[in-house]
Amino acid sequence: MRFASVMYKHVFKPLIDFLGSLILLPFVLLAIAFFGPIIWFTDRGPIFYNAPRTGLYCRQFKMFKLRSMYKNAPDLRNADGSAYNADDDPRVTPIGHFLRRTSIDELPQLFNVLLGHMSFVGPRPTLGNNSIRFDRLEGDLQHRFMVKPGITGYAQAYFRNSIPQEQKFHWDAYYADHVGMLLDAKILFRTAFAVLREKNINCA
Repeated sequence: MRFASVMYKHVFKPLIDFLGSLILLPFVLLAIAFFGPIIWFTDRGPIFYNAPRTGLYCRQFKMFKLRSMYKNAPDLRNADGSAYNADDDPRVTPIGHFLRRTSIDELPQLFNVLLGHMSFVGPRPTLGNNSIRFDRLEGDLQHRFMVKPGITGYAQAYFRNSIPQEQKFHWDAYYADHVGMLLDAKILFRTAFAVLREKNINCA
């Protein structure tokens, strides 16, 4: 059983990520072609939000998203350091509310999967921070960085934004210790279900 888990994590999962992102790439390009001009005409700002993020073993990378906020919007954080989200957030553009509600703003992260920065399933990437050292982390926080970050993850599939950051890190670490094909399939299914129901989009 351990051998099968290792083979999936290091061989089949990366292969599925690469082939899956290639297959879905045309649909992502169509979404960008459609929503890109709407985003630009809203405030003449960039189409993409290239967010610095911390990935596997705390390596830094640029994550792609469709921009959902007005350009030069301030960075607001909750008390636990997580991103502030609310239905009445004045920083979010009208089209941005729709993009977030449907998770369409996350689609360009497929480019990160194709480039090997991310996986379809894994802990959601944290804010970029060059001062974070993997060998200096402990417990859940270190474990979560032992797998590639994902477009969706265990915490997002089951709780989305309804739990605090510390609990998300716990479930991220749980996922890192239990990576498997069946678990990934369950997470993808739960994510699709949560997105369709527009459940727990914003923090409580």
